[in-house]
Amino acid sequence: MPIIDVQVHPYERNSPARPWAGSAHGLESASGDEMVAAMDSVGVDKAIMVSSFNVYRYDPSYALSVYAAYPDRFRVVTPVDASDPAIDDVVARWKATHGAVGIRIILREGMPMDPTDPGLTRAFAAAARHGLPVNLLCWGRLDLGAEIVRRHPDTVIVIDHLGMLQPAKPPVPEDVWADLPKLLALAAYPNVRVKVSGACTMSLAGYPYDDIWEKVLRVLDAFGVDRCMWGTDWTRTSGMLTYEQGVAPFRDTTRLSEGDKAKLMGGTVEEVYGW
Repeated sequence: MPIIDVQVHPYERNSPARPWAGSAHGLESASGDEMVAAMDSVGVDKAIMVSSFNVYRYDPSYALSVYAAYPDRFRVVTPVDASDPAIDDVVARWKATHGAVGIRIILREGMPMDPTDPGLTRAFAAAARHGLPVNLLCWGRLDLGAEIVRRHPDTVIVIDHLGMLQPAKPPVPEDVWADLPKLLALAAYPNVRVKVSGACTMSLAGYPYDDIWEKVLRVLDAFGVDRCMWGTDWTRTSGMLTYEQGVAPFRDTTRLSEGDKAKLMGGTVEEVYGW
């Protein structure tokens, strides 16, 4: 079974040819070539690229160019603007795009967050109609995420980053796992999947992050490994750890059976994203 990282954010250096819309976390560049080199150095075979909203907003063209260069190594998820009146057409066009496997909806200030918002309703319905999972960034807003889950039982909804706010730089808040009960409650909804991504940044003990496992295992027990997917969230996590430090604790752990590890680190990703 290949090792597949469920969330990475490649981007190229800021330039007039492809200017950044915002700012990146830490690194000046994380190009496709650099991402492949990092993956090869630690035995990661493939990855889902989530086009960086911070850097490129709703433009996934750079991620698609990386996919075109490495079609056996990557697939692409793009953020979508649920306030776009043409969101149905946006999702339909994305479904028809080579390498596209999902959309991402972000709950944050300045974007639709009301679970009854018509744009959100159309976006989730379009994703279900076209068989695309929705990656939902609702960290710090799991109550809103839960209501969205309840309203869209026919849409596969992937909770990004365990649904909990994760630090981009030290120190790690003492209450970083405070919303874990809210996440565990979502196991009751069969359309929910969970990215166990960025989990190493939630350690209070430091590398090799042994203190995260009691919480991670509770997530795996609640949802089952066939609904959970490991990921590094590179490069957002670059202010907390290296790519290798995001991979090794899961790759090398003896806390999981080899079968469960294979599902968590690849098999479930293949099933959820149809890879």
